[in-house]
Amino acid sequence: MTTAQPSKNKLNELAIRFTSLNIVASDLIIKAILGSGSGGQKQNKTHNCIYIKHIPTGIEVKSQDSRSKHLNEFLAKRLLCDKLEERLGIKTKRLSKIEKIRKQKKRRTRKQTQGDDS
Repeated sequence: MTTAQPSKNKLNELAIRFTSLNIVASDLIIKAILGSGSGGQKQNKTHNCIYIKHIPTGIEVKSQDSRSKHLNEFLAKRLLCDKLEERLGIKTKRLSKIEKIRKQKKRRTRKQTQGDDS
């Protein structure tokens, strides 16, 4: 049985993001907690949900996207980096995606209101 793990390139990218954001391992509280929700017996009986708290900023993150503990830890750390970047004002992929959707909706509503006037 193979376990899902992130590639070495992705792990290296995460390490670079950690150093650029000055995140130190001693500043993190990492816990594996019991999973919940759909996924069956394997999901509900194993501690594969990862909880991370960054002590200096107080940011808390949970990840339960996968059944693999290692992959969830990677995803939680990446989410933590995203949240820290957002707090520092650095534009992230998530923020740019939200901005793009907001522009699209604004364009649609403008078209609808113009169409109703005629």
